[in-house]
Amino acid sequence: MSESLKAIITAEQTRPVVVDECVDLVEREVQGKGLIIRGAYSTVKKIKPGFVKAAIDGLLDDWLERMEPYYKDWSASKKGDFSAHLSDKKSSVANDLLKVTDERAATSEHKTAAKMYGKLRPSALKNVESAVPGLGKLIEGHLPG
Repeated sequence: MSESLKAIITAEQTRPVVVDECVDLVEREVQGKGLIIRGAYSTVKKIKPGFVKAAIDGLLDDWLERMEPYYKDWSASKKGDFSAHLSDKKSSVANDLLKVTDERAATSEHKTAAKMYGKLRPSALKNVESAVPGLGKLIEGHLPG
């Protein structure tokens, strides 16, 4: 059996690179959004510098576990690239990723960030769906072979 997505991406040399690439992806995605999302993101960054990177690092393992079925499905067929595979299922992928953030936001000690997340959550599915192709390419860059 092949190595899990989580094992590949969280390898000691890979994880910090992936986290930084995810931060860059979030930055690019936010810049393409409306004033409310850009403002909320800017506020969180000002209130707690490093929060976004720490949040991504803290959520990464759970996100990868939610993405494992997509990776296994793609690995079994190797039909197209992983990014295209995720893009074809972007609503489902986005919902699975948001389940993780919903669970974390409900128990977060960072009340300001959780409050902002709650305000932005209604539009989150559309925004995460738009990021799925970039996330797929990011991950694909770290897959073997």
